[in-house]
Amino acid sequence: MQSHWQLPFFDADHAKLADELQHWVSAQQVDEKDDRAACLEWVHRLGQGGWLRHCVPAAHGGVRDHLDSRSLVILRETLAWHSPLADFAFAMQGLGSGAITLAGTPAQQAHYLPRVAQGRSVAAFALSEPNAGSDVAGMQTRASPVADGYVLNGDKTWISNGGMADFYVVFAKTDTDAGARGISAFIVDTPNAGLDDSEHLHVMSPHPLARLRFVDCHVPASHCLGEVNAGFKLAMRTLDIFRASVAAAALGMGRRALHEAIAHSRSRSMFGGQLADFQLTQARLGDMSSLLESAALLTYQAAWLRDTHGSDGSSAVAYTRAAAMAKLVATEHASRVIDMALQLHGGMGVLVGHPLESLYRDIRSLRIYEGASEVQQLIIGKSLLKSAA
Repeated sequence: MQSHWQLPFFDADHAKLADELQHWVSAQQVDEKDDRAACLEWVHRLGQGGWLRHCVPAAHGGVRDHLDSRSLVILRETLAWHSPLADFAFAMQGLGSGAITLAGTPAQQAHYLPRVAQGRSVAAFALSEPNAGSDVAGMQTRASPVADGYVLNGDKTWISNGGMADFYVVFAKTDTDAGARGISAFIVDTPNAGLDDSEHLHVMSPHPLARLRFVDCHVPASHCLGEVNAGFKLAMRTLDIFRASVAAAALGMGRRALHEAIAHSRSRSMFGGQLADFQLTQARLGDMSSLLESAALLTYQAAWLRDTHGSDGSSAVAYTRAAAMAKLVATEHASRVIDMALQLHGGMGVLVGHPLESLYRDIRSLRIYEGASEVQQLIIGKSLLKSAA
């Protein structure tokens, strides 16, 4: 059992989960040369292994009555240590279905959530637009009411699982003059004649991303998710649940980098000794470990806070700030740790296919998606000012 799961933030069930997952994922071998095929394979395996059951509540095939943040943290940190793409596949099942868990009708939940838990449906969360990333209220996708539902027009971009999802949770303006208070959420099944999700986006660390184009895309009234014009709050609540788990994914990558750095420093011969013999190496490893452990405490605290103190009223405010701190610190610290680990490896670290070269590319996006570092700073600062008033 890894020592960090023995911290008081976790209980015996969490430690058992960590041990079982570690045993399972260590035995998995997935060819990740084709990121789309590999992501689908990971969804299938995670579903068969029962791990996706942690993405939905027990009433629809999940493990616990409610989504457990500490379980999500354990799952993402462990998966990211072994394969950032496996972590991506798991996370998108949770994020893509999270709004349905929070606000779906009984019929919507019964239809979609069991399929997500079993890995039979691939989920996606469509919020970002070409001109509306951090500025969600600036989105331009429109949902116009018609006799039997809504018609969507507009573009979404940077959509994870784009082009391979079985359904998208899409956010669009239903009141163009109301800013953030005029956004609603919809479930859009694929295929749909009004949706083109064929434009794949290629980024520095291969992940299945796409641009979505909605042209008179019809969505039945029964696919409206939650209350009309309450989509912004629903999107933020969904992101809030998974924000601490993004920090955990960063931790997993950072811990893998530290593991590689320690192994390399012990085996690398230099100047008649080992790289590990040099005080500069030892100091660097000490910095790396300290950065990760400080981020881990913030991450585990945030997950514990949501699980034990709830997510309503003052507890919600405290959790939102804690989760923002966790994501900010963990992603920034993990980036520094991976950079230091690569530096210790020298030229070998930038060799294509080396774990450090891959991690160096994988970690970068975590400081941007689901709320960039600068957005987390604003969330924290505003929360502090409000609580001090």
